[in-house]
Amino acid sequence: MLESILNDMTMETNLPIAVIVARFIGAVLLVSGIGFERELKDRAAGLRTHMLVSLSAAIFAVVALEVVNHPEFVGEKVQLDPLRIIESVTAGVAFLSAGFIIFKRGEVRGVTTGAGIWLAGATGLATGFGYWSIALATAVLGIIIVIVLRRVESAVELKD
Repeated sequence: MLESILNDMTMETNLPIAVIVARFIGAVLLVSGIGFERELKDRAAGLRTHMLVSLSAAIFAVVALEVVNHPEFVGEKVQLDPLRIIESVTAGVAFLSAGFIIFKRGEVRGVTTGAGIWLAGATGLATGFGYWSIALATAVLGIIIVIVLRRVESAVELKD
């Protein structure tokens, strides 16, 4: 039994471990700007939350790719449906994001934080599946939206 457990722990991956680790690190780093901005604004979901959501989504993507390419699951036992993976992660992240949105004293708060969490999940999925250019583009645009547009809104006095 112990040998079986040890064999499971040393299971070979189809992707090189360096690629997997790079995807995980990339998922974490790409959303750090958005998380840091939320942290500076003292929001409930800050740097660590955004990083963890992105890392989690990347793990789901990488594990899905590994399972589908594992010899034990070759044939008709497993079929990869990337949309189901994306839908599952999206549903979980949307549930988490909704928890940050509150209605208090006639005012809705936390929508940007919830949207940031959702973007972190999407960025993590893109990174986990190896779509670096998509992940990078969304991370850069997300940072522009939360930092630059906040300054524009303040300058035109749309928000405080």
